[in-house]
Amino acid sequence: MTTFAKMDEIDVLRVKLEMLKRQHRDLDSAIDALHDRASTDMLTIKRLKKQKLALKDQIVVLEDRILPDIIA
Repeated sequence: MTTFAKMDEIDVLRVKLEMLKRQHRDLDSAIDALHDRASTDMLTIKRLKKQKLALKDQIVVLEDRILPDIIA
């Protein structure tokens, strides 16, 4: 793979990473808003938390692809 192509792949991964982080923050805000409501739907909160955890896993994978650990 050429350096140019590698840079493009890294840029795409960074954009996707930022998108996932934004979704993660949005879910966090939605969960907080549901907690503040008087009629809290615990099932919905549980589903949102599960989605948030799945996003976090995807974020970690992308971060590892962008900046892999180098064992000396």
